[in-house]
Amino acid sequence: MAEIIRMPRMSDTMEEGVIASWLKKVGDEVKSGDILAEVETDKATMELEAYEDGVLLYIGVEEKMAVPVDGVMAIIGEKDENIEELIKQVKSEKTKVKKLEKVEAGETEQSAAGKSKASGGDGMEEKPQVADKNELSTETSKINAEVITMPKMSDTMTEGTIAAWHKKVGDTVNAGDILAEVETDKATMELEAYEDGTLLYIGVEEGNSIEIDGIIAVIGEKGADYQKLIEAESIKPKKIKQADDTGIQLQETHKDFEKPAEMITQKVAHVPEKEQVIRTDTDNRIKVSPLAKKLASELGYDLNKINGSGDHGRIIKRDVEAYTPVEEKKAPVLSSGEEKTVSIQLPTVIGEESYEEVSISQMRKTIAKRLSESKFTSPHFYLTMEIDMDKAVEARTSMNETSMVKISYNDLIIKAAASALRKHPKINASWLGDKIRYNKHIHIGVAVAVDEGLLVPVVRFADNKTISHIAAEVKELGDKARNKQLQPADWEGNTFTISNLGMFGIEEFTAIINPPDACIMAIGAIKQIPVVKDGKIIPGNVMKVTLSCDHRVVDGAMGSAFLKTFREMLEDPVRMLV
Repeated sequence: MAEIIRMPRMSDTMEEGVIASWLKKVGDEVKSGDILAEVETDKATMELEAYEDGVLLYIGVEEKMAVPVDGVMAIIGEKDENIEELIKQVKSEKTKVKKLEKVEAGETEQSAAGKSKASGGDGMEEKPQVADKNELSTETSKINAEVITMPKMSDTMTEGTIAAWHKKVGDTVNAGDILAEVETDKATMELEAYEDGTLLYIGVEEGNSIEIDGIIAVIGEKGADYQKLIEAESIKPKKIKQADDTGIQLQETHKDFEKPAEMITQKVAHVPEKEQVIRTDTDNRIKVSPLAKKLASELGYDLNKINGSGDHGRIIKRDVEAYTPVEEKKAPVLSSGEEKTVSIQLPTVIGEESYEEVSISQMRKTIAKRLSESKFTSPHFYLTMEIDMDKAVEARTSMNETSMVKISYNDLIIKAAASALRKHPKINASWLGDKIRYNKHIHIGVAVAVDEGLLVPVVRFADNKTISHIAAEVKELGDKARNKQLQPADWEGNTFTISNLGMFGIEEFTAIINPPDACIMAIGAIKQIPVVKDGKIIPGNVMKVTLSCDHRVVDGAMGSAFLKTFREMLEDPVRMLV
């Protein structure tokens, strides 16, 4: 009997896997234990094993494609077995997933059914009739008017606030006139008209905000029926924030179909590269944003000498900031007593903007999600301490003379942390929502940098291991991490984490807690500086550590006591061996 093969959860954080390669093809015989495919998870590339004998009858996912956990990958059964019903089931599951994605995006079945129920029915409340999209398109194309929408004026802008209107309904508008001043997330900018006509309609009052592509105004022939244009534009969801005495109220308008493509009226000026633009119109008015004008005035710059990079050559804030005034050097005083000035014109530097976009790997996706959740849900606080590493330096040198494995400072730090956790078990804890888990075992996660991000393999029962044992294990785990050979048992179960950037010369930093731990310790570089000992200034080796704590679990006094013990272990390494 045929069996559906689904994507297993190969790690505690895995949500989907990418098929790196199929090792079997449709029609191949498969035995229990055979490797069907290689799957790239968020932490490693792992092998997917078959658990039944049979023939590979169906492959549902191509190589390099992602599959969610429990998603269908393949079907295995007897040769020539009829699997049409199973394939229908698979396709039905995919259809349900697509419907769910649409619902999450706001396209609910209720809104989709709204059109068919708009005319009313048994026990149903009647809804207003909505014009057909093609009819709207035909009717609006005959109207000699244009809808002005909120343009995107910066890369991070999501909405704009109308700071001031320069025109009112009924005013004549010429192309190039300033309609309004718009406050974005970065600056106050001018909104320019692109067509001649009459301002027929204003959609947003001064002081109110509207999202990108929201209706701001309508310009056209005097007396033109612009309501059809507004109706066509409004069928796309819009959000307008309107301030009142009690605060800000969010008003939403939803329609049952999207705006026809031919109704999009927003225009973008295109300025060819390396071409100097003209900033002034027929009245010789310099086009400059209010913010740039104010900044230039404060700095004493002549706007006529600044080249604008904004829309239609408008001078904007960055142009003023980048402008270097022409320097004037005075020549020696002539015999006649007159002075001669020489202007030095700086050369124009031309560069090319470029960038590269790379798809996010499974590992980076998981890092982003988990650490964002940690940073914004766990109330972090930080404790920093300096540690005298003189004796630790001597101890490491002595140990490496007899150890079969090279011992690093990080190995000493792991052992010292494990010993300190044994004395302060409340640091070795996790927040579980309605309770706190105090772990009696000590598994220390060691952050390892790889090409695609950060992995945290775990040294288990670190308090019971010798320093040389820890050194050998950390080296092995680091190699496996860099070669993508880690298995779930290598990265799961940490109770405390150490992140060491000392080898990169970083003196001090703060780390984000690695769930489910309550703490993570950031280790800086060992630096030789002048220190005072016995009333004398001598060179000493000092290292800074910062403990990031989840305040729901660990208090300041608890974290400080742990750091004090940790410092004692490193300042007198013999204590670790007791």
